[in-house]
Amino acid sequence: MEKELVLVIDFGGQYNQLVARRVRECNVYCEIYSYKTDLDKIKAMNPKGIILTGGPSSCYEEGAATCSKELFELGVPVLGLCYGAQLMMHVLGGRVARADVREYGKTEVKVDKSSALFSDVSEDTICWMSHFDYIAEMAPGFRAVAHTDNCPVAAAECVEKQLYAIQFHPEVLHTVEGSKMLYNFVRGICGCVGDWRMDSFVEESIKTIRERVGKGRVLCALSGGVDSSVAAVLLSKAVGEQLTCVFVDQGLLRKNEGDEVEAVFGPNGSYDLNFIRVNAQERFYGKLAGVTEPERKRKIIGEEFIRVFEEEAKKIGTVDFLVQGTIYPDVVESGLGGESAVIKSHHNVGGLPDYVDFKEIIEPLRNLFKDEVRKVGLELGIPEKLVFRQPFPGPGLGIRIIGEVTAEKVKIVQDADAIYREEIANAGLDRSINQYFAALTNMRSVGVMGDERTYDYAIALRAVNTIDFMTAESAQIPWEVLQKVTSRIINEVGHVNRVLYDVTSKPPGTIEFE
Repeated sequence: MEKELVLVIDFGGQYNQLVARRVRECNVYCEIYSYKTDLDKIKAMNPKGIILTGGPSSCYEEGAATCSKELFELGVPVLGLCYGAQLMMHVLGGRVARADVREYGKTEVKVDKSSALFSDVSEDTICWMSHFDYIAEMAPGFRAVAHTDNCPVAAAECVEKQLYAIQFHPEVLHTVEGSKMLYNFVRGICGCVGDWRMDSFVEESIKTIRERVGKGRVLCALSGGVDSSVAAVLLSKAVGEQLTCVFVDQGLLRKNEGDEVEAVFGPNGSYDLNFIRVNAQERFYGKLAGVTEPERKRKIIGEEFIRVFEEEAKKIGTVDFLVQGTIYPDVVESGLGGESAVIKSHHNVGGLPDYVDFKEIIEPLRNLFKDEVRKVGLELGIPEKLVFRQPFPGPGLGIRIIGEVTAEKVKIVQDADAIYREEIANAGLDRSINQYFAALTNMRSVGVMGDERTYDYAIALRAVNTIDFMTAESAQIPWEVLQKVTSRIINEVGHVNRVLYDVTSKPPGTIEFE
């Protein structure tokens, strides 16, 4: 699919994916590459613009991530962010030094509105600073276009060479008008028209998949999650009955979720695919009996899923293509894009390619971020309830139950979680909180219900706000909502006499409990 391209060159910054997402919000396609990428490869991609990310080092230190002077001589607009700004100055003859005062957090920045970078931006604007070093001397040809009380060059530009440097982070939400600044660069300075839209993506993807598959047979492991659901429907639109979807209900889904997935994708649904539901609840509960260690639970659930899927695949026979719901963050975090450490191996549906007889893999969502996947889902007509469902871990409720997993405990957490999600939606908070769920602790405590002593479980409620799920803060849910949720859970869910609200941020905690 031919499209305008802006490259994000990653120097190890924590916000590399966020920069790319903000560019795509301008309807411009963007990919992340390591600073080690060969200059000829960058030229061959013919980018409309280049953005240099932040990084953890000082650009003047020996061995620090760097780039060649030629990168700034391609005739393509370049925007340096934080470390990228300092590196631009350092490489082009300026001077970067350790600042007397470190700037960290929300900072008032005064901008020069005559700069195309700050068109339609307030003269005094709040930005997110995070730096020990500062630009002590600008490179020849640059002029300062923003400053703070402690930072004389908060932004600089060399219009003649289309080079721009910003000391702060416009990509984070804490920079109030950061999206405007990036829009000004991408759509204004780079001249991108903004042709990266999900309706055209769907149309082009269906055409491409149809040509690639021909008369071949396609197999998809359908979890009911957003990514696999969108991938399945995209394939269904492209190849229809040539697609078979296997849905393994391992008994660790949310309340009524198995039936909801079947209602959408099964024989009574509106999609043209061969839907196979495998009810393997008891099989999974048996394997998990007596197991309390979180990582062992994860491995048992993952391995058993593969076994079940393998058995069903053998019944189908040889298939030509295996569909995976891989999305762009999976690619980046696997070390295949950018400079990030390998956070998780590139997930081939939990290792399925080793066990299933197929010729090729189809990853129709490989270049999309999660919010773009949701847009594709809406374009395909998938119900909003499914498209905007809460993030759900691969091991399901197995890691939202502390300790041993039993059918009784699964029912407790399913019922409590359903009440919690219902009341969050009733309060109109379901789209403003990034993730929320109920978990079952392994703690039992004394309570009094109906003048009788009880000794039952405690449910923990979790709700967080986050940009990238790498860091998160607990959401400040109104007290009356928490009270209503608590009252309903204790009155309607058996074997629960206490409800707790987890206010731990990430770090030091994680979003999930195990």
